[in-house]
Amino acid sequence: MYSEWRSLHLVIQNDQGNTSVLHSYPENVGREVANAVVRPLGQALITSSVGSESLLKTDKEVKWTMEVVCYGLTLPLDGDTVKYCVDVYTDWIMALVLPKDSIPLPVIKEPNLYVQNILKHLQNLFVPRPDPGSSQIRLCLQVLKAVQKLARESTIMARETWEVLLLFLLQINDTLLAAPTVQGGIAENLAEKLIGVLFEVWLLACTRCFPTPPYWKTAKEMVANWRHHPAVVEQWSKVICALTSRLLRFTYGPSFPPFKIPDEDAGLIPPEMDNECVAQTWFRFLHMLSNPVDLSNPAIISSTPKFQEQFLNVSGMTQELNQYPCLKHLPQIFFRAMRGISCLVDAFLGISRPRSDSAPPTPVNRLSMPQSTAINTTPPHNRRHRAVTVNKATMKTSTVTTAHTSKVQHQPSSTSPLSSPNQTSSEPRPLPAPRRPKVNSILNLFGSWLFDAAFVHCKLHNGINRDSSMTASFIQILLSYKSSIATQASVEFRRKGSQMSTDTMASNPMFDASEFPDNYEAGRAEACGTLCRIFCSKKTGEEILPAYLSRFYMLLIQGLQIADFVCHPVLASVILNSPPLFCCDLKGIDVVVPYFISALETILPDRELSKFKIYVNPTELRRASINILLSLLPLPHHFGTIKSEVVLEGKFSNDDSSTYDKPVTFLSLKLRLVNILIGALQTETDPNNTQMILGAMLNIVQDSALLEAIGCQMETNGGENNLFKSHSRTNSGISTASGGSTEPTTPDSERPAQALLRDYALNTDTAAGLLIRSIHLVTQRLNSQWRQDMSISLAALELLSGLAKVKVAVDSSDRKRAISSVCSYIVYQCSRPAPLHSRDLHSMIVAAFQCLCVWLTEHPDMLDEKDCLKEVLEIVELGISGSKSKSSEQEVKYKGDKEPNPASMRVKDAAEATLTCIMQLLGAFPSPSGPASPCSLVNETTLIKYSRLPTINKHSFRYFVLDNSVILAMLEQPLGNEQNDSFPSVTILIRGTSGRFAWAQQLCLLPRGAKANQKTFIPEPRPAPKNDVGLKYSVKHRPFPEEVDKIPFVKADLSIPDLHEIVNEELEERHEKLRNGMAQQIVFETSIDQQSEEEWRKKSFPDPITECKPPPPAQEFQTARLFLSHFGFLSLEALKEPANSRLPPHLIALDSALPGFFDDLGYLDLLPCRPFDTVFIFYMKAGQKTSQEILKNMESSRIVQPHFLEFLLSLGWSVDVGKHPGWTGHVSTSWSINSCSDEEGSEQEPQPSHEAHTNTSYRLDQLV
Repeated sequence: MYSEWRSLHLVIQNDQGNTSVLHSYPENVGREVANAVVRPLGQALITSSVGSESLLKTDKEVKWTMEVVCYGLTLPLDGDTVKYCVDVYTDWIMALVLPKDSIPLPVIKEPNLYVQNILKHLQNLFVPRPDPGSSQIRLCLQVLKAVQKLARESTIMARETWEVLLLFLLQINDTLLAAPTVQGGIAENLAEKLIGVLFEVWLLACTRCFPTPPYWKTAKEMVANWRHHPAVVEQWSKVICALTSRLLRFTYGPSFPPFKIPDEDAGLIPPEMDNECVAQTWFRFLHMLSNPVDLSNPAIISSTPKFQEQFLNVSGMTQELNQYPCLKHLPQIFFRAMRGISCLVDAFLGISRPRSDSAPPTPVNRLSMPQSTAINTTPPHNRRHRAVTVNKATMKTSTVTTAHTSKVQHQPSSTSPLSSPNQTSSEPRPLPAPRRPKVNSILNLFGSWLFDAAFVHCKLHNGINRDSSMTASFIQILLSYKSSIATQASVEFRRKGSQMSTDTMASNPMFDASEFPDNYEAGRAEACGTLCRIFCSKKTGEEILPAYLSRFYMLLIQGLQIADFVCHPVLASVILNSPPLFCCDLKGIDVVVPYFISALETILPDRELSKFKIYVNPTELRRASINILLSLLPLPHHFGTIKSEVVLEGKFSNDDSSTYDKPVTFLSLKLRLVNILIGALQTETDPNNTQMILGAMLNIVQDSALLEAIGCQMETNGGENNLFKSHSRTNSGISTASGGSTEPTTPDSERPAQALLRDYALNTDTAAGLLIRSIHLVTQRLNSQWRQDMSISLAALELLSGLAKVKVAVDSSDRKRAISSVCSYIVYQCSRPAPLHSRDLHSMIVAAFQCLCVWLTEHPDMLDEKDCLKEVLEIVELGISGSKSKSSEQEVKYKGDKEPNPASMRVKDAAEATLTCIMQLLGAFPSPSGPASPCSLVNETTLIKYSRLPTINKHSFRYFVLDNSVILAMLEQPLGNEQNDSFPSVTILIRGTSGRFAWAQQLCLLPRGAKANQKTFIPEPRPAPKNDVGLKYSVKHRPFPEEVDKIPFVKADLSIPDLHEIVNEELEERHEKLRNGMAQQIVFETSIDQQSEEEWRKKSFPDPITECKPPPPAQEFQTARLFLSHFGFLSLEALKEPANSRLPPHLIALDSALPGFFDDLGYLDLLPCRPFDTVFIFYMKAGQKTSQEILKNMESSRIVQPHFLEFLLSLGWSVDVGKHPGWTGHVSTSWSINSCSDEEGSEQEPQPSHEAHTNTSYRLDQLV
């Protein structure tokens, strides 16, 4: 940038403005003169009052005194002479700000001339003393504050004075900071203030008197000599971030995400600096640090003149570099420089996520990273800024040969090296701004630094890092990938590649990277992460230069190595910043798929991630890895047997048989991805990560089932391109020689990651195998580790619901396992102690019941098994009543004996819904109309229309209301179809809150299956009577027992006389008359008995008159009464109005003869039974803005792109609005089920086309 301009370095060295005439005299002479002359001036400043004048009156006096003060500034600090000299000069230079009486009159008249000389003299103060102390530091700070105030407040400073001031600051900085840092020295204490004042004054000079190119070149050369001080990079980062914030504000306008920086840093930029000045200053300050990648090479940093002066010891032998403590800070300084550039990239991308701390989020070794010293302010690159873009992105840093990558906070889960590794972040990933610059523009600005920094101290196999042509040859290989890169681009990049510096990749003769092991990994990781974020910000249709793509893929392949050259911070940084990488449509990105898979195999199945804990938060690293895995899972299904290209085959491995660097088909990678997915589920503990894995598992099972179904259809149709035929487990490259059982015998918590992978490799990756394995894994954890976590439980239940809908044939035992697991889960949750019952717990139980409904609906044959049916009904009973009727500890409790105590009303409703599903949907799902209408399409009109009885009309229906919420329409007459008319039949239309349903019921007292074997009922005849009743004995019955006669009489017995003793003649006549009457009656009764016996003997048996016969079957029934009575709706209690309540009785009969009754019923049927939304989708071509143009695109399918039609078909399917029973987009045409007549229905309807205006795209999930 300044190659044609002359540096002022020699001018500064040859300047003698800081020498005095007293330097020609002996030292004691100069000391005595200085003490005698300066003391009165200093004391006069201390004791001066308002209005007191200076002791010096003429120009001659002032100049002579300045010669003495100049010498006095070189004296030792043991007395007050140096202090008085500083006090005098700091007072005099204020003549450019606000003249005071204590300032000599000649200085006030010509302040610029005198201030220039004063600044040159003050250089002597900053010369290090043999025994520096706090006094020199204090005096230097006094001068720096005065200079700072001078630059801020002076309005009359001439250009020459500004130039002298800048040279003064450069000179004193170079004097103190160029030499190797001494522990506790003056340079270490003043570094931050020196650099801060220099940069602040330089910015003020840019506003008021823009420095000429020689000054910029001199500053760049000198700053390069001070980079071993952490404060230099810190202050540079502050300034460049503040300038970037101003730059983006006017470059991209207020709509662009602001780059937020602290107010303290924003105050460094003068408010009066115009936009053009900001842009020019920004670019020059960006390059003032020279190449930041040089910070990774101590040989370069130590090649400055001041370092070379101290490299020679007394004997003339070179010292070792590692003996300089300041070089030990280079890894941290390098990382801070990369972090500063990372913040700039964030700003240009429009990424902003404020951080609560100042710690950098890049993976950094917290144990080995040295901490910066003497840094009191928070460096701006440690703060979270919103990234903004520059339109100056066309400027290229052609002279920079090293690459620098800063880590953008694209991965919100990354952690700070100073923060806890277990601390997680739930903030969403920030998205780049829509108006961000192109990737090429950002790489033109920062790419050279970033790429070189990303390869710092990389060691490739077989000495590749020492081969200067390696980079170019590697790029040439990548450029030839699938001929996707033009020849001219290859030539151009080969030329650029040959210009790449290999200093950062080759061993320096004076420096071995082993002396600083792992220290530079933090800066390299920052660079790699930043490059990943840059490429992930690619816009749709954006073209990236092949040269950049090639170097980026080289970076990924190197950074993702897991063998001999693994670098855990870099690997973590690449993973953390690459989740959207495979979604950006980068040309040739598939070449790095095997390397990412290898890295994921290292990270996800590892439960502890002990090698990464010291760098990043393991949870966030796993989350980023899962996101990458999600984007890789569709590739095997999409590309099939296509082979992935491999670059540098075998270059990263000594093993010729290694499978990582050899071409493999995408389909063969499927099992490896599945193994990673299952291994991740086995080891994951974070709820959010687990939910992502469960979602990915459902996707892979569904996709596999779908493609296998398509493959079977292709086989059936004679297709020859069956991608699944050649896909076997052995193609994946994972050894299956472990043998033994496919189920692990060791608990998962005790098994290492490799053992997990080995066991999972034995499972097939077919859809059925994936489905079975998924059911086993999820059900096992649902009832163990996950049952306490609501979010994971809900996700697992959702996964099980999705697996139930996968159309893959599996054994009934696996399906029963899923149902039994859900039932066990419900039992456990319901049995938890009462204090633990909460709304969340009940939500988990409700979700489990819903999952159970899905499984029963999709697999109704499972209830044919007695054990499964019993278990399901017990769970339903538990949900409704709160307990089971039968358990192992107690006897069966009947319904009437139990007191209902459900876990909650929500749980009870869910259990009742499950019971409804069992009783109502099983065997009748899906409905004939599919998901268009979950309710029955039958209504009164349909029943009348299709019944075979001509006497049926709409008035034949009887209507009742149940519980003021359900309307029952009952048709008591048989429909005249296959129903047996001899049984009571009733057809019921139920209209409730869940829709309309139709049921036809018959009262059948015998099983339907046994009716075919039953004959017409004929009662059995009575058996023939047996007249032989046995022997008949004549027994004289006594009124009293015989013992009475044996009792002797007493006198009392004789007191009652006998009858014959008291009978006289009159009584005798009466007695005889009575005796005769009794004899006649006996004869009469005997004759009657004989006559009746004779008549009985003459009759036939049995007597048809008195014989009992079964009544004939009834032919007329009140079936509505039978139904209501049997279901408990019709009873005396149900018909009573509730006491003290305004509610009507539970059962009310409706009068259908009322006018408007059937009209109201029709309006009720028009109400939707589920929520619905209408979405209008239009196709808009690029450049179209008017509504007419957009609407015209929908006139024909030939106008729009086929991908748009494919997108529409992925949302649903087209229907005929005239015949569609569901929502059609308008109330007047929706839910119509009788609009088509028989004649219309019998005609062959053509397939609806996309051009038809009466068609609509419709999509509904099949809800239970």
